[in-house]
Amino acid sequence: MALSKSRIDKAGRSLANPGELTIESMELEEDFDEYRISHLEPLSLTTLELQNWLHGYGSSYYIAQRVKRKPQIVRKLRRLSVRLTQLQDIGGCRIIVENNENVDQLIPFIRDNVTKIGGFSLRRVTDYREKGRDQTGYRSAHLLLERDGRSLELQIRSRIQHYWAESIERTSVIYGRHLKEQEGDPAVIDYFRQLSDVFYEIESSRNPNVQSKVALDRKREQAQRIIYESDKNRIFDSSVNEDIVLTLANMQGGDNDLTNWIMVFNWNTGDFVTWDVVGREAESAKAKYTQYESQFSSEAGFEVVMIGSSDIATIRQTHSHYFGIEKFDTILESLDQSIVGFKTRMDIDVGARQILALLVRKKYWGRKGATIDTLKNHFAKGVNTFESSLSTLRERELVTMSDFQAPVSLNIKKKSEIESYL
Repeated sequence: MALSKSRIDKAGRSLANPGELTIESMELEEDFDEYRISHLEPLSLTTLELQNWLHGYGSSYYIAQRVKRKPQIVRKLRRLSVRLTQLQDIGGCRIIVENNENVDQLIPFIRDNVTKIGGFSLRRVTDYREKGRDQTGYRSAHLLLERDGRSLELQIRSRIQHYWAESIERTSVIYGRHLKEQEGDPAVIDYFRQLSDVFYEIESSRNPNVQSKVALDRKREQAQRIIYESDKNRIFDSSVNEDIVLTLANMQGGDNDLTNWIMVFNWNTGDFVTWDVVGREAESAKAKYTQYESQFSSEAGFEVVMIGSSDIATIRQTHSHYFGIEKFDTILESLDQSIVGFKTRMDIDVGARQILALLVRKKYWGRKGATIDTLKNHFAKGVNTFESSLSTLRERELVTMSDFQAPVSLNIKKKSEIESYL
């Protein structure tokens, strides 16, 4: 039976203001779980739709989706004093592109495509890129979509904007404060605001002067001291097994088929507890999500999140704050380190990454390879950009082939670089 709007809002109030545990409060929590997971199917359809459109887009991009975590929803209900049915980002999709010019191109591109589909609408565009949102400096373009009676939020970010967002996300958990919600020492929040402003200047082709770089680095050092003193677990000393994505690639669906995952990350130790495949059927997805949330609570330092993507390596980029935490020196990078970082994040397209992953799985290194026909018509038949993607890999010398008739194999000299892409 479909839940009424009043019942959904009552479930939200019960969740945000918990009292004594009763039969009704447990039923209301079940209603919340049902309402939240009802966003999964329209969200997955939308992500697949966007993905199909982006095949003709012509530039590098990453795309992934997520169903909002329960602790985030509870904090938002309390912070904004809103009803559960007023939240518009329970189902969210994220597209990361090269630069602001690409963001400008994508907004009308998506608007035009949405108008061609019945029951699917673009209700609003909110652009936070020029001035940044609130005191934190968050920058992105938000498109509010509606499908099958559910609001869905599409974020479109340039790689610099995404690099900033992932940095503040990672720092927030280590620091133990929700910085994007303006929680924490003003000096730490101010550092990220200044960093966002400097990134905006760089993205606008205006090089920051020496004085602003020095001032920013002083703020970074001050913020770093504050965060260092607050981190009781020293989780910045932990590292993530980089082979996990290569292993999971063998579990994902077929080419261009969306796979939803439940990830459990332990912020006490800085590593993944588990990744579990989730179907798109609402009832089984709800059961798994609630099971993991009950088992691994946020109060105990765990993060349970449902993420969907057609390419497992994409999650390494769209949610990079879970990966590669090595030591404290890299938690708050210097400006120059940051610039180097985001310039090397996204220089091959989705199709090229899919071809690399296929060749790695087949262990086609050095002299062992596959013909172009075999790659195109069998192993990588779902890669719509096959020719251009293969040319990109050849230009970067990630694959070796004497000509377009010769077998394709991975360049053993570029092994570490290839693995970094995957």
